[in-house]
Amino acid sequence: MGDWLVSIAGTPQGAQLATALALMSAVAHAAFGALQKGKHDPWLMRGSIDGWLVVISAPVALFLVPWPNLQTFAILGGAIFIHFGYKMSVALAYERAAYTVVYPVIRGTGPLVTVLAASLLFQEHFTPLQWIGVLCLSAGMMLLALRNLGEETLDRRGLQIGLMWALVGGLLVAFYTVYDAWGIRSSANPFTFLAWFFFITALDFPLIAYVRIRRYGVPGGMGSLIRRGAAGAFIAWLSFGGVMLATRLDKVGEAAVLRETSTVFAALIGWFILGEKVGPRRLALMGMIALGAVIVEMGG
Repeated sequence: MGDWLVSIAGTPQGAQLATALALMSAVAHAAFGALQKGKHDPWLMRGSIDGWLVVISAPVALFLVPWPNLQTFAILGGAIFIHFGYKMSVALAYERAAYTVVYPVIRGTGPLVTVLAASLLFQEHFTPLQWIGVLCLSAGMMLLALRNLGEETLDRRGLQIGLMWALVGGLLVAFYTVYDAWGIRSSANPFTFLAWFFFITALDFPLIAYVRIRRYGVPGGMGSLIRRGAAGAFIAWLSFGGVMLATRLDKVGEAAVLRETSTVFAALIGWFILGEKVGPRRLALMGMIALGAVIVEMGG
């Protein structure tokens, strides 16, 4: 299957599959975010997810896919540090400010920077209409964060720190999107890169979670943490794996933009499943985000 994916990269068939994978990734990432919301400490939740990622990815990496060559191992080594920084910034943002405030900031910062970086590194060029779509999507996310901010009562200092870490996380989203696209394109077999990526980049947070459990216990219960972690690990394969395969098949910038419609799907999950209020202004901003993605996809 890896050879078939490589063979359709850059073709109309590959572009169609990339679009489907990016949208699947968006839905999965919205579910991933909702899973992390509220019940457990973000450090423990990420540690549980990563622990399960090691468990389910190790057999695939070690026994089911070809082993990476030295170049791919070197790229994976760099990915460890980049994704560790990203996970740290997200956990710090969630710890300080509300999920509904920081999540749109993290995801809204990424697409604009990713498109700029992809144009420099991969010679991808957006049309003026597509740039309007990127700005529409990113502006919609930022306005959604401001809308949600008006409903929060957190202390100003904590909110400022949370938003600072959210911006750092957004920049790292752009960085890892471009870096991972380079990595999966450099690997002869895309599934080799994916399996080893999930295996070795997930070794860090279980150790952090272990230290925190020893110190603070497990608020919310160990059973719930384990179950949510297992679900999160399988969702992560769909979310992160889907968007990385999309960047292998077609433009990195377009995949990144489509993936950030996860904010819309997250709001819909909150509305229909979690029973959260949406309201007309939030609906309008969700429409703005979706419109931006459509413009990017159709304006090329």
